[in-house]
Amino acid sequence: MPDPTIKTSPVLYFDPVGRRFTDQHSPDSVPLPELDHVLSIADAALDWAAEDYGRFEHHRPIAVARPGCVDDIGAVLRFATIHDIRVVPRAEGHSTAGQAQAPAGIVLDMRGLNTMHRVSADRVVVDAGTRWSAVLEATLPHGLAPPVLTDYLEMSVGGTLSVGGISGASHHFGAQTDNVLELDVYTADGTPVTCSPTANTHLFDAVRAGRGRHGVIARATLRLVPAHTHARCYHLWYDRLDRFLADQRTLMTERRFDHLEGQAKANTTGAWNYRIEATTYFTPPALPAEERLLDGLADLRHAIEVTELTYPRFQTRLSEDVALLRRLGPWQHPHPWSNLLLPDHTAEHIVTETLADLTQTDLGDTGVVLIYPLPLERFRTPSLALPDTPTSFLFALLRTAPQDDPDVLHQMVDDNHRLGRRAVAAGGTVYLGDINP
Repeated sequence: MPDPTIKTSPVLYFDPVGRRFTDQHSPDSVPLPELDHVLSIADAALDWAAEDYGRFEHHRPIAVARPGCVDDIGAVLRFATIHDIRVVPRAEGHSTAGQAQAPAGIVLDMRGLNTMHRVSADRVVVDAGTRWSAVLEATLPHGLAPPVLTDYLEMSVGGTLSVGGISGASHHFGAQTDNVLELDVYTADGTPVTCSPTANTHLFDAVRAGRGRHGVIARATLRLVPAHTHARCYHLWYDRLDRFLADQRTLMTERRFDHLEGQAKANTTGAWNYRIEATTYFTPPALPAEERLLDGLADLRHAIEVTELTYPRFQTRLSEDVALLRRLGPWQHPHPWSNLLLPDHTAEHIVTETLADLTQTDLGDTGVVLIYPLPLERFRTPSLALPDTPTSFLFALLRTAPQDDPDVLHQMVDDNHRLGRRAVAAGGTVYLGDINP
């Protein structure tokens, strides 16, 4: 729902000379189209639209539009096309470098479009402003779930489909965009189009991971798969990067686990250890075949950690951490994140050299380093750029900067730019567009 702290103001006209919206009529002003909901120029609305999770890019739009129905999307886009106004859709604002901001444009607040239309045997139809947590809550009673869920579920369907949506299930199912059956889209000029792998395929391929540049996703039909009831999670520790990466390749290729991720973690001496996070789903009384899952791995077996959760609890495992970060404050700090996709043959070298110069201070107190493999054969979204190698590795530095130290923030951003340029020069790509190499 729209932020209750944001007050709306009556906006009736657009001034094409001053390039602003107003409630005052003038000889040059243009009346707005009739909308089911509201267009706001209140300071609180504009300030909200100039903020995102990254919290270091701040660009105010000239208005915030809150559609009351999907037809409002088309009306706003048609008006904006006539008057050459940029429109950017936004829901939860989890972008990290201003991607959902619209300088001198209109931010389209999609949060109110969150209807769950129907769940059937193999699919669910939802509005683009629906959070993934709500999708899962609606599908689990049917014994079903989306095949790829990002680690944090309080993001919108339209938001992650606009960037790709990668997770620990991607070595089985590709990106979230690879599991879309149909999209209802409003093109840049406000035309409603239904597209799929067999209808209007050019648009379908353009809007998936298209970052909102080719149209606004209004509704999505998502693939569902049977969901187990429980999850067993294995944390496998390594003191050598080469063994960690080799075992990740094995687990990816053999698909022993349903969910596969990994982290690099600094120990008390400042050296780096590595942890594979591998999870298998099951439904009692059936149990995972543990010997087969762990056979031949080179982890420090004495350090293994095994936990068992319900399937819903596993998928929402970050909720308690996020609540704590919100309460203590770091959630509100700047997050200059770097998300890179590295070719397999360069991954070990780039990760080794990057971590050699990286300290916890460079990451921030709550910063995280993610490393896990992705097989090219599982991805079919043309707009999602992966390295041209059979295997790539996600290498993500999820930094958190101090709230009141711009020098540290700028240093983190500069470091991300340098690392992004190096990755691209080595045949890698930048995921989420949060770096301009």
